[in-house]
Amino acid sequence: MLFSESFIFTAREDPKTADCTSHKLLLKGCFLYMVSSGIYSYLPLGHRVLENVSNIIRKHMNACGAQEILMSALQPIEMWQKTGRDKDLEEVMFKFKDRKNRDLCLGPTHEEEITEIVAKFLTSYKQLPFTLYQIQAKFRDEPRPRFGLMRSAEFIMKDAYSFDIDEEGLALNYEKMLGAYKKIFTECGLEFVEVKADSGVMGGDVSHEFMVAAAIGEDELFYCDKCKQYFKESGKCCNCKLDLKEVKTVEIGHVFKLGAKYSKVGGAMFLDNKGKSQPVIMGCYGIGVSRILPAIVQTNHDDKGIIWPKGISPFDVSILILSDGAKENAIEISGTLEDLGISTLVDDRPLSAGVKFNDAYLIGNPFVVVVGKNFINSGKLDIEVRKTKEKLCFTKDEAIDFLKKEYGK
Repeated sequence: MLFSESFIFTAREDPKTADCTSHKLLLKGCFLYMVSSGIYSYLPLGHRVLENVSNIIRKHMNACGAQEILMSALQPIEMWQKTGRDKDLEEVMFKFKDRKNRDLCLGPTHEEEITEIVAKFLTSYKQLPFTLYQIQAKFRDEPRPRFGLMRSAEFIMKDAYSFDIDEEGLALNYEKMLGAYKKIFTECGLEFVEVKADSGVMGGDVSHEFMVAAAIGEDELFYCDKCKQYFKESGKCCNCKLDLKEVKTVEIGHVFKLGAKYSKVGGAMFLDNKGKSQPVIMGCYGIGVSRILPAIVQTNHDDKGIIWPKGISPFDVSILILSDGAKENAIEISGTLEDLGISTLVDDRPLSAGVKFNDAYLIGNPFVVVVGKNFINSGKLDIEVRKTKEKLCFTKDEAIDFLKKEYGK
């Protein structure tokens, strides 16, 4: 991708609307456009990151045997009235009537709808178990949208739902999902904590949250320096009896054992091996996909900009053209890397080296390759590792081999 042909327009000044570091950098780096408070458009850079995160999630969900679907954003209120959650979530639901006078809402979540879908097709225990998931926009009328994508009125979520014959099957699926979540968040470059949690309005008797420590966090955990454990309660450490430190955290994932709460109400029944009608046993597994972006940025940045982990960044490599006559060489290097599956953003703009470096640091691709006088004079490329600030000097072939190894190509 040539920078001169891209829809990337970085800002020089910090946006006045930003209320935290991640919000500031995502707006300043042209990843997002704020349509209104709590409402955002994903621009090309932001969409590339969102797709990278989504594809990591898909990889691990599919590896668990989960099947992807896409449910409706519009939902009839009637399905919510069956479970009583139209009252539980009344304050955050967007409700309205259509021209046929039907009462509808924009889905804040999808337990009711998935239960109705499964109830339509499930008949026998022989069809179980299975897991369905989607990656989709959700809508909640937040009383106080803030911190950019961290708390917004429209957001992207991955929600998965497992369906089992009994609690034993649910326990197996639940553990499988816990393992998948650990792989997902690790691959996203996040240092996370898994803690037992309250099920809240979701229901069920077992729940776990995945949290990331961040100054803008609206949740809090308590940490023991000695045994390195996190706790929900601020009693001394139950292991070491030492005082605990308060840590602000952000929730990035939440999983629940729902049991038969929704299946009984929604009529998701099946005939067991004795011909007796039974409610299907459900689990629910959510990840705040759009929330992962600010969680990464909030914990991976410096005073120059974002430091994206490999595999998450909008591009793998930024290539800066810093000398007249170097464009052809830079495009050739870019083509070689692209053929290897290593994505590149080539800054071919007729701007100063300082501007190009500032934008490269702000956007935060993992590697910055400089094609300048050093290459023209001696055939050497300068490479800077964004995360460590390490500066390297290679021939073209050496540089390509280095990047191939970094990306396992």
